[in-house]
Amino acid sequence: MTEQITIRPITALADYERVEALQREVWQFADDTEIVPVHLLKAVAENGGLLLGAFNAQGELVGFVFGFLAQQEGRLKHHSHMMGVLPAYRDAGVGFRLKCAQRQALLAQGLEWATWTYDPLEGRNAYLNIHKLGVVCNTYLRHMYGELRDQLNVGIPSDRFQVAWWLRSQRAEQRVCGEQPRLTLAAALAAGAEAVNETRPAGGIRMPLRSELDSRAAAVLVEIPADFQAVKQADLDVARHWRLHTRGLFERYFQAGYTVAEFISDVAAGERRNFYLLARHFQVLPSR
Repeated sequence: MTEQITIRPITALADYERVEALQREVWQFADDTEIVPVHLLKAVAENGGLLLGAFNAQGELVGFVFGFLAQQEGRLKHHSHMMGVLPAYRDAGVGFRLKCAQRQALLAQGLEWATWTYDPLEGRNAYLNIHKLGVVCNTYLRHMYGELRDQLNVGIPSDRFQVAWWLRSQRAEQRVCGEQPRLTLAAALAAGAEAVNETRPAGGIRMPLRSELDSRAAAVLVEIPADFQAVKQADLDVARHWRLHTRGLFERYFQAGYTVAEFISDVAAGERRNFYLLARHFQVLPSR
C-alpha cells in the first residue's frame, strides 16, 4: 500500500481544508475548538513551518504531519506539533514515510533537530518514534495539554514525553535506513537490564503492581500496556492507574540521569509485552 502513497507539501486551499477534516476523523474531537484551523495551518506552513500530506493513488489525503519553527535553549529547532493517519493506513508505513519526508525537508532548511510530544503509554507511537526513527527522550511533561476531550485522550491526564530527533546523527540515519535490528526482551535482560515495574494479567489486560524506584543498573526496563486504548475501553480506572504508575517511574529515572534509548515489543505465549529501555550515561546530544 505504501508504494501507492505520495508525500508532498500542502499548498492548495482545498488540501488545507482536507487536513482540517482529517483531524476530525482521526481524533474524533468533541468540537472544533481543538482543531488547528485552515488559516493557522496556512500561515505557519508559509512562514517557516512545514505541512506535508500523504495522498493515495486516488489523490485522497490519508495522513499529514504539521509543525513550526521554534527555539529551545538558544538553538533553532522544528517542533512537530501533530501527525495524523487514517486508521486504514496506520499499519502501512504511512507515518514512517511522513516523518522521513519531514526529516529531509528540515535538513534542507538547515535545521539539526526536531522535537515533538507523544503519550508514552501508546506503544504504536513509541515503536515508530524510538525504534524506527531513533528519537531519544529524557523529558516528561505532566498533564501537558490539560483536559483533552477527543476520544483518544478523554478521561486521562495528558502526560507526554517530549522527544528529541537529532536529524544528522548516526543514530537517526541508521534507524531511518532500517539498519537497527529489533532488540528482544530476552536479549535486554541477558545484557543486564533490570525490570523496574511488575505487572500481572487480569481480565484480558495487564495491571501495574509494584515499582522499583532506586535501581542503579546501567539500563532499566519499564513496562507499559500492550494496547493502552484497549485498557481504557476495558477499565478507565486501570488506565489512570497505569498513568500514575509510569509517571512515577519515568520522572524518577529521568531525574536520576537515565534516557529512553530503545523500545521493545515482544510476543510471548500469545501475549504482546511492551517495554522502554532506559540507559544511564546515554549521550543525548550527538557528537559533532
